[in-house]
Amino acid sequence: MIVQLRRFRSLRMLKSFFLESRVGQCLVIFGFAFLLYLYWASKFKSLDNRNIQGEAFSAPPTQSLTFEKQQFYLKGKKIRILAGSVHYFRIVPQYWMSVLKKLKACGLNTVVTYVPWNLHEPSPNHYVFYGILDLMKFLIFAHSLDLYVILRPGPYICSEWDFGGLPSWLLRTHASLRSNSAPYMFAVERYFANLLPQVVDFQYFYGGPIIAFQLENEFGSFSNEVQHLENLRELFTKNGVHELLLISDGLSGIIRATIPGVLLTANFGGYQRGKDIFKVITDINPENPLMVMEFWTGWFDHWGNQYREVKSLGTFKKTFQFILNQNASFNFYMFMGGTNFGFMAGANGQRDKYAPDVTSYDYGALLSESGDITEKYLVAQKMIYEQILRPEGIISPPQILADNPKAKYGVLTVSSYLSFKDMLDIVTELQLSSFDTKMEFMELLNINFNAGQSYGYILYEKSLPKVKTLKIGGSVADRAHILLNHQVMFTVNWTVSNPQFSLPDNDGIKLGILVENLGRVNYLMFDDRHSFSNQFKGLDGEVYLDGKLEEYWNIYPVDFSSEFLDKIAESDNWKDVIPEVHSPAMYKITFTLSSHPADTFLDLDGWVKGIVIVNGFNLGRYWNIGPQKTLYLPAPLLEIGLNV
Repeated sequence: MIVQLRRFRSLRMLKSFFLESRVGQCLVIFGFAFLLYLYWASKFKSLDNRNIQGEAFSAPPTQSLTFEKQQFYLKGKKIRILAGSVHYFRIVPQYWMSVLKKLKACGLNTVVTYVPWNLHEPSPNHYVFYGILDLMKFLIFAHSLDLYVILRPGPYICSEWDFGGLPSWLLRTHASLRSNSAPYMFAVERYFANLLPQVVDFQYFYGGPIIAFQLENEFGSFSNEVQHLENLRELFTKNGVHELLLISDGLSGIIRATIPGVLLTANFGGYQRGKDIFKVITDINPENPLMVMEFWTGWFDHWGNQYREVKSLGTFKKTFQFILNQNASFNFYMFMGGTNFGFMAGANGQRDKYAPDVTSYDYGALLSESGDITEKYLVAQKMIYEQILRPEGIISPPQILADNPKAKYGVLTVSSYLSFKDMLDIVTELQLSSFDTKMEFMELLNINFNAGQSYGYILYEKSLPKVKTLKIGGSVADRAHILLNHQVMFTVNWTVSNPQFSLPDNDGIKLGILVENLGRVNYLMFDDRHSFSNQFKGLDGEVYLDGKLEEYWNIYPVDFSSEFLDKIAESDNWKDVIPEVHSPAMYKITFTLSSHPADTFLDLDGWVKGIVIVNGFNLGRYWNIGPQKTLYLPAPLLEIGLNV
């Protein structure tokens, strides 16, 4: 089932701070924006004189962060990198500044973030850098707090993110991904030619916060094609990157794939593995400073499993103390995990071991999913101040910042629903559906500016005379409802091979197979790497009715795009809820807030499977198999007045 909460608006309308457009407010906004401009102009007066002053920079660009004898230097001054990972795309923009302030108050001097290609280039040559994807604003916020930045632009990022951050339309090229395959490198080169010129002016040499860039992510754990790293380095340089480049990996990856002139950093969660990786790095390059690029503060969860055991404070302290004793630099992965909003959660494993990730990316981080201070934060802060900052003359940490207010809004009641048929009519109205066409995977549909369908659900439907049996060859990707006249009769998932169904007696039916994409695998090890480039979702045509192959179907991509949600909001076909609805549907709940909204959590006990959309924003998936039972709803997504 699918829950809807609020009259939908385009995601584009989530830009800025959700302020209403009254004249008085416009004046206030203009004045506030002008003050911000003056502040940031002064803050950035040295940032890239080429652009701000319209004249050539007086000296050739040089690398600001260097190292010698296991010591980092920033413009010749000794520095130890004390970092935390915060992913701007997992946190609503209104909370970026408060999270970064908590990071700085913890005693850290650097923020680390990935850059998700699949969100920034959702279709070929179409780029998005606003709202929750306003990377430049995030960099400005970090710089305003005198934080350094390490940028991890991929192109592959892993991060328990759908397809490791790669856009699904790459599957249409049938390229070998994460390699020197020509179609893949063509797409990477075009993406970097758009992304990197936007961020190179934020490099430390030009007065900005970026002190280092990471090449790819844990590449050696996946491949031994070292030349691919060399080619990526050339693309970075070609597009104006001249700050320090680094790679991060586990033990086997560091051994398998390194290139000269690039900093080697380690990823681990326990001190014993840390000892082993540090030794290997030192053996490869005795000059290389020790740095944990990912000190795993916790872990993530899969649907249908028990909650992962959160790393105990004792284990956390023991491993962190080992890192401090080595005089190593570090990055808490994660400092704040945030949320896999929408359909962006990734998965692990091959088809027979496929394990989709939950919506929450709390990760057991120093800040909770909602940004609250945890005991782990307090322990880390105490150790940092006592062992690093106090010897440098910083006596005590600043006052702990307050957590975001929370509120309970009571029990909400469904007011109306939209039938599955009405939803499909909207898909057809948007000219996304195709009729009597050969069955194929969602990524291969000729829609969305040659991007295919990336996320959501896909329906294969056919009107038939009397049918007794249905057989699907192989397995579904990833979960399917078998519908008879839009009523759910059977459900099957990826764990079942060649599923077969005996259909009820009928004199002709409308048969539908509604397939849900639960997220593409984001991480595969070296021995499994060849399946990474074959992650198509849906069905590809091996469907047999009464033993006969049926290739041609009507296809409806139900992707919950902003255009689809806008049409849903405008629909006049919402009806009063009736009991015992056994078909997919959307359900509407309206509620009114009379005071400033606060953070809250949606308890979906009693609901089975679906997504929740609040005021046009897709919070993500819910599923009664757990372990996640609630969805985090940040206050900025709510409004004073009516919410749906």
